[in-house]
Amino acid sequence: MSDSRAAAERNKQRTAEQSNQRAPLDCCGGLNNVDYSKMDLMLIKEFIKLINFHDPGFCIAVIAIVFNPLFWNVVARWEHRTRGLTKLFGSSYLACCSLGLVIILLNVFRSHSITVVMKNQARWELLERTDVFYFGVSLIVLGTVLVVSSFLALGFTGTFLGDYFGILMDEKVTGFPFSVIENPMYWGSTANYFGLALIGASPVGLILTAIVALAYKVAIRYEGPFTEQIYLQRNQRCKHE
Repeated sequence: MSDSRAAAERNKQRTAEQSNQRAPLDCCGGLNNVDYSKMDLMLIKEFIKLINFHDPGFCIAVIAIVFNPLFWNVVARWEHRTRGLTKLFGSSYLACCSLGLVIILLNVFRSHSITVVMKNQARWELLERTDVFYFGVSLIVLGTVLVVSSFLALGFTGTFLGDYFGILMDEKVTGFPFSVIENPMYWGSTANYFGLALIGASPVGLILTAIVALAYKVAIRYEGPFTEQIYLQRNQRCKHE
Protein backbone atom coordinates (compact mmCIF):
# COMPACT_ATOMS: atom_id res chain seq x y z
CA MET A 1 0.00 0.00 0.00
CA SER A 2 2.78 2.35 0.95
CA ASP A 3 4.61 1.68 -2.34
CA SER A 4 1.49 2.24 -4.45
CA ARG A 5 0.63 5.42 -2.53
CA ALA A 6 4.14 6.76 -3.00
CA ALA A 7 4.05 5.93 -6.70
CA ALA A 8 0.70 7.70 -7.04
CA GLU A 9 2.05 10.81 -5.32
CA ARG A 10 5.14 10.83 -7.58
CA ASN A 11 2.91 10.59 -10.68
CA LYS A 12 0.74 13.40 -9.38
CA GLN A 13 3.77 15.56 -8.69
CA ARG A 14 5.22 14.83 -12.17
CA THR A 15 1.88 15.73 -13.81
CA ALA A 16 1.73 19.01 -11.88
CA GLU A 17 5.27 19.94 -12.90
CA GLN A 18 4.51 19.24 -16.57
CA SER A 19 1.36 21.35 -16.46
CA ASN A 20 3.25 24.27 -14.90
CA GLN A 21 5.89 24.19 -17.61
CA ARG A 22 5.23 26.56 -20.57
CA ALA A 23 4.93 24.91 -23.93
CA PRO A 24 8.06 25.54 -26.03
CA LEU A 25 7.68 27.87 -28.96
CA ASP A 26 8.13 26.06 -32.24
CA CYS A 27 8.48 27.63 -35.66
CA CYS A 28 4.77 27.54 -36.38
CA GLY A 29 2.40 26.68 -33.58
CA GLY A 30 4.42 28.53 -30.95
CA LEU A 31 3.74 31.88 -32.63
CA ASN A 32 0.08 31.42 -31.82
CA ASN A 33 0.97 32.10 -28.19
CA VAL A 34 1.96 35.71 -29.06
CA ASP A 35 -0.74 38.37 -28.70
CA TYR A 36 0.04 40.65 -31.62
CA SER A 37 -2.95 42.92 -30.96
CA LYS A 38 -1.41 44.15 -27.70
CA MET A 39 1.91 44.82 -29.39
CA ASP A 40 0.27 46.75 -32.25
CA LEU A 41 -1.90 48.76 -29.86
CA MET A 42 1.13 49.71 -27.81
CA LEU A 43 2.92 51.05 -30.91
CA ILE A 44 -0.17 52.95 -32.03
CA LYS A 45 -0.68 54.46 -28.58
CA GLU A 46 2.97 55.46 -28.41
CA PHE A 47 2.75 56.96 -31.91
CA ILE A 48 -0.38 59.00 -31.16
CA LYS A 49 0.94 60.11 -27.79
CA LEU A 50 3.86 61.84 -29.50
CA ILE A 51 1.58 64.00 -31.68
CA ASN A 52 0.06 67.25 -30.44
CA PHE A 53 -3.07 67.62 -32.54
CA HIS A 54 -3.95 70.86 -30.72
CA ASP A 55 -0.73 72.56 -31.83
CA PRO A 56 -1.68 75.70 -33.83
CA GLY A 57 1.21 74.98 -36.18
CA PHE A 58 -0.23 71.55 -36.92
CA CYS A 59 -3.61 73.09 -37.75
CA ILE A 60 -1.97 75.68 -40.02
CA ALA A 61 -0.05 72.95 -41.87
CA VAL A 62 -3.21 70.87 -42.39
CA ILE A 63 -5.09 73.91 -43.69
CA ALA A 64 -2.23 74.71 -46.10
CA ILE A 65 -2.15 71.13 -47.35
CA VAL A 66 -5.88 71.01 -48.03
CA PHE A 67 -6.20 74.59 -49.30
CA ASN A 68 -3.51 74.48 -52.00
CA PRO A 69 -5.01 71.92 -54.44
CA LEU A 70 -8.50 73.23 -53.68
CA PHE A 71 -7.41 76.76 -54.56
CA TRP A 72 -5.72 76.00 -57.86
CA ASN A 73 -8.50 73.69 -59.01
CA VAL A 74 -11.24 76.20 -58.23
CA VAL A 75 -9.36 79.12 -59.83
CA ALA A 76 -8.33 77.10 -62.91
CA ARG A 77 -11.88 75.87 -63.54
CA TRP A 78 -13.21 79.40 -63.10
CA GLU A 79 -10.63 80.59 -65.63
CA HIS A 80 -11.59 77.86 -68.08
CA ARG A 81 -15.25 78.78 -67.80
CA THR A 82 -14.99 82.59 -67.82
CA ARG A 83 -11.45 83.45 -69.03
CA GLY A 84 -11.46 85.93 -66.14
CA LEU A 85 -7.71 85.89 -65.48
CA THR A 86 -6.91 86.10 -69.19
CA LYS A 87 -9.10 89.19 -69.49
CA LEU A 88 -7.54 90.67 -66.35
CA PHE A 89 -3.92 90.20 -67.50
CA GLY A 90 -4.62 90.60 -71.21
CA SER A 91 -2.80 87.37 -72.08
CA SER A 92 -3.42 83.72 -71.36
CA TYR A 93 0.33 83.09 -70.93
CA LEU A 94 0.74 85.94 -68.47
CA ALA A 95 -2.36 84.82 -66.57
CA CYS A 96 -1.08 81.23 -66.38
CA CYS A 97 2.35 82.36 -65.23
CA SER A 98 0.78 84.55 -62.55
CA LEU A 99 -1.28 81.67 -61.22
CA GLY A 100 1.81 79.46 -61.35
CA LEU A 101 3.74 81.97 -59.26
CA VAL A 102 0.96 82.03 -56.66
CA ILE A 103 0.93 78.21 -56.56
CA ILE A 104 4.71 78.14 -56.03
CA LEU A 105 4.42 80.60 -53.13
CA LEU A 106 1.59 78.58 -51.59
CA ASN A 107 3.64 75.40 -51.84
CA VAL A 108 6.65 77.12 -50.25
CA PHE A 109 4.44 78.19 -47.35
CA ARG A 110 3.03 74.66 -47.05
CA SER A 111 6.52 73.14 -46.94
CA HIS A 112 7.62 75.72 -44.38
CA SER A 113 4.59 74.99 -42.18
CA ILE A 114 5.20 71.24 -42.30
CA THR A 115 8.92 71.67 -41.52
CA VAL A 116 8.21 73.92 -38.53
CA VAL A 117 5.73 71.44 -37.05
CA MET A 118 8.15 68.54 -37.45
CA LYS A 119 10.89 70.50 -35.68
CA ASN A 120 8.66 71.64 -32.82
CA GLN A 121 6.99 68.32 -32.03
CA ALA A 122 8.43 65.16 -30.52
CA ARG A 123 10.66 62.66 -32.29
CA TRP A 124 10.01 58.92 -32.30
CA GLU A 125 12.87 56.77 -31.06
CA LEU A 126 11.67 53.88 -33.22
CA LEU A 127 12.61 55.89 -36.33
CA GLU A 128 15.96 57.13 -35.04
CA ARG A 129 17.95 54.50 -36.91
CA THR A 130 20.58 54.72 -39.61
CA ASP A 131 18.66 52.58 -42.10
CA VAL A 132 15.53 54.69 -41.68
CA PHE A 133 17.58 57.86 -42.17
CA TYR A 134 19.12 56.68 -45.43
CA PHE A 135 15.77 55.38 -46.65
CA GLY A 136 14.39 58.88 -46.07
CA VAL A 137 17.30 60.36 -48.03
CA SER A 138 16.62 57.97 -50.92
CA LEU A 139 12.96 59.00 -50.93
CA ILE A 140 13.92 62.67 -51.17
CA VAL A 141 16.28 61.93 -54.06
CA LEU A 142 13.55 59.93 -55.82
CA GLY A 143 10.93 62.59 -55.18
CA THR A 144 13.20 65.36 -56.45
CA VAL A 145 13.94 63.41 -59.63
CA LEU A 146 10.21 62.92 -60.25
CA VAL A 147 9.35 66.57 -59.62
CA VAL A 148 12.20 68.05 -61.68
CA SER A 149 11.85 65.64 -64.61
CA SER A 150 8.09 66.20 -64.66
CA PHE A 151 8.59 69.96 -64.80
CA LEU A 152 11.13 69.65 -67.62
CA ALA A 153 8.79 67.37 -69.60
CA LEU A 154 5.72 69.60 -69.20
CA GLY A 155 7.25 73.05 -69.13
CA PHE A 156 6.00 75.89 -66.94
CA THR A 157 2.55 76.26 -68.49
CA GLY A 158 2.06 72.52 -68.73
CA THR A 159 2.91 72.13 -65.06
CA PHE A 160 0.77 75.00 -63.83
CA LEU A 161 -2.57 74.21 -65.48
CA GLY A 162 -1.97 75.87 -68.82
CA ASP A 163 -4.62 73.55 -70.30
CA TYR A 164 -7.28 75.48 -68.38
CA PHE A 165 -6.05 78.71 -69.97
CA GLY A 166 -6.34 77.32 -73.48
CA ILE A 167 -2.59 76.65 -73.72
CA LEU A 168 -2.80 73.07 -74.93
CA MET A 169 0.05 70.70 -75.68
CA ASP A 170 0.30 69.16 -79.13
CA GLU A 171 0.25 65.63 -77.75
CA LYS A 172 0.19 63.80 -74.46
CA VAL A 173 3.56 63.52 -72.71
CA THR A 174 4.46 59.83 -72.43
CA GLY A 175 8.22 59.97 -71.76
CA PHE A 176 9.95 59.75 -68.40
CA PRO A 177 8.73 60.11 -65.69
CA PHE A 178 5.20 59.67 -67.07
CA SER A 179 6.26 56.33 -68.55
CA VAL A 180 7.00 55.14 -65.01
CA ILE A 181 4.23 56.67 -62.90
CA GLU A 182 1.16 58.81 -63.43
CA ASN A 183 1.08 62.28 -61.85
CA PRO A 184 4.81 62.23 -60.98
CA MET A 185 4.75 65.82 -59.76
CA TYR A 186 2.25 64.98 -57.02
CA TRP A 187 3.78 61.69 -55.94
CA GLY A 188 7.30 63.08 -56.12
CA SER A 189 6.25 65.86 -53.77
CA THR A 190 4.66 63.31 -51.44
CA ALA A 191 7.86 61.24 -51.46
CA ASN A 192 9.81 64.35 -50.44
CA TYR A 193 7.60 64.95 -47.42
CA PHE A 194 7.75 61.26 -46.50
CA GLY A 195 11.53 61.36 -46.67
CA LEU A 196 11.71 64.48 -44.51
CA ALA A 197 9.50 62.83 -41.90
CA LEU A 198 11.75 59.76 -41.77
CA ILE A 199 14.96 61.80 -41.58
CA GLY A 200 13.49 63.83 -38.74
CA ALA A 201 12.04 60.73 -37.01
CA SER A 202 8.84 62.75 -36.90
CA PRO A 203 5.51 61.02 -36.20
CA VAL A 204 3.60 64.23 -36.94
CA GLY A 205 5.49 64.38 -40.23
CA LEU A 206 4.13 60.96 -41.16
CA ILE A 207 0.59 62.13 -40.41
CA LEU A 208 1.01 65.29 -42.48
CA THR A 209 2.50 63.25 -45.34
CA ALA A 210 -0.57 61.02 -45.30
CA ILE A 211 -2.78 64.12 -45.50
CA VAL A 212 -0.72 65.40 -48.44
CA ALA A 213 -1.18 62.08 -50.25
CA LEU A 214 -4.92 62.12 -49.56
CA ALA A 215 -5.28 65.72 -50.77
CA TYR A 216 -3.43 64.89 -53.99
CA LYS A 217 -5.49 61.74 -54.48
CA VAL A 218 -8.70 63.76 -54.31
CA ALA A 219 -7.26 66.43 -56.62
CA ILE A 220 -6.30 63.79 -59.20
CA ARG A 221 -9.84 62.41 -59.23
CA TYR A 222 -11.11 65.86 -60.27
CA GLU A 223 -8.25 67.09 -62.43
CA GLY A 224 -7.76 63.98 -64.56
CA PRO A 225 -11.24 63.68 -66.11
CA PHE A 226 -11.57 67.46 -66.50
CA THR A 227 -8.25 67.74 -68.35
CA GLU A 228 -9.18 64.82 -70.59
CA GLN A 229 -12.44 66.59 -71.39
CA ILE A 230 -10.55 69.74 -72.41
CA TYR A 231 -8.44 67.82 -74.94
CA LEU A 232 -11.46 65.87 -76.16
CA GLN A 233 -13.21 69.14 -76.95
CA ARG A 234 -10.08 70.35 -78.75
CA ASN A 235 -9.96 67.19 -80.88
CA GLN A 236 -13.64 67.48 -81.77
CA ARG A 237 -13.16 71.08 -82.90
CA CYS A 238 -10.19 70.05 -85.03
CA LYS A 239 -12.29 67.38 -86.74
CA HIS A 240 -15.03 69.86 -87.59
CA GLU A 241 -12.50 72.30 -89.01
